[in-house]
Amino acid sequence: MVCFVIPDQVGDPGIKMMSKTYYVYILASSRNGTLYIGVTNNLMRRMFEHKHDLLSSFTKKYAIHQLAYYETTNSVDAAILREKQIKNWNRVWKLRLIEKQNPFWKDLACSWIPD
Repeated sequence: MVCFVIPDQVGDPGIKMMSKTYYVYILASSRNGTLYIGVTNNLMRRMFEHKHDLLSSFTKKYAIHQLAYYETTNSVDAAILREKQIKNWNRVWKLRLIEKQNPFWKDLACSWIPD
């Protein structure tokens, strides 16, 4: 597997800043596969948990381990609202969102969390 980071998303999601950062993220089982949308305040930790099946969940059941997309905000309320918004979108809109930022469906977390 070849890893890369999209230029606009360069940075260490585990670094803590003065204000809290929240992440809305989309995981995929594979390109155009099963999707999972979540929110967290520590994307690196959450990806470690998903990739190592430490969470008893939908992602574990369907082997959804690839970080296909993420965005950030400083507001927990905005993150939760955005998560709900994306979850209510139809599948085509979700795929377009991913492909706009990550057209090759690379795992954006592979440089942080080895398989």
